[in-house]
Amino acid sequence: MGLFGNILSKLGLGKKPAAAAAAVSQVDVVAKLEALAKASKEKLDWKVSIVDLLKLLGLDSSIGARKDMATELGCPAEKMADSAQMNMWLHKTVLQKIAENGGNIPSKFTK
Repeated sequence: MGLFGNILSKLGLGKKPAAAAAAVSQVDVVAKLEALAKASKEKLDWKVSIVDLLKLLGLDSSIGARKDMATELGCPAEKMADSAQMNMWLHKTVLQKIAENGGNIPSKFTK
């Protein structure tokens, strides 16, 4: 399972068989992430930072792990060359993919 699969697993998403995809129930991802952020000793802002999102979920937030996930999710080569651009693309894409997998991510975070 790739890093993105681990994100879905930590959020309680992506465990349903393909046949049930049409009837995916929505998971309150925002509430889960807000609760984790409140309980964290670090000030982590998952709404704007892929590093903070990964840390909040207890996942590897290293540049190597982020590059692997960006590759896994199809990040354009021109964004991969600049870590800031890659991080912004990755954050938006991860939130979009969470929403596609039944997470209640507000559209303001996915556009």
